Amino acid sequence: MENEKIRPEHQDTIEAATLGGGCFWCIEAAFDEIAGVINVESGYSGGNVAAPTYEQVCTGTTGHAEVVQVKFDPIIISFKEILEIFFTAHDPTTINRQGADVGSQYRSVIFYHNENQKKVAEQVINEFNTAKSWDAPIVTQIEPFEKFYKAEEYHKRYFRRHPEAAYCKIVIAPKIVKLRKKYREKLKRK
Repeated sequence: MENEKIRPEHQDTIEAATLGGGCFWCIEAAFDEIAGVINVESGYSGGNVAAPTYEQVCTGTTGHAEVVQVKFDPIIISFKEILEIFFTAHDPTTINRQGADVGSQYRSVIFYHNENQKKVAEQVINEFNTAKSWDAPIVTQIEPFEKFYKAEEYHKRYFRRHPEAAYCKIVIAPKIVKLRKKYREKLKRK
């Protein structure tokens, strides 16, 4: 599925969400399927090194998290719905870890772009914790957005381009199956 076209009447309403939930390949693959998502791009945010490389971020010393920046049309999908999908696409109860991926670069984090996003993020986390949606409390960090650095080109649409890769088959594919089942009505039409 390619990026959705921006409807002319929605041109001025497009918002961005910057989210980290482990390996960016997983989160990118999830949002690539969702209606109202105009574009999703893997990258790095939250660190102290300008224009870091993947190799630098992997050391865990730059302070960056692997993130996706999701451009979405809030007339079609709300920020709250974006976060609900985000929390389905990863385990928000583990600190600096998603499965075998360990380190601060794999932390669960929401980089909010405005005060409303911060408020909605706090609300959604509270709702999920109150509902005891997981066996442990959500540890997702909520931080102000500062800068997004695009990941190297070879990371772009990794799952779509390499479905046969072991990581894609073992880690990403089961998450996508779960997402498609839970959010069937929110998927892009093929």
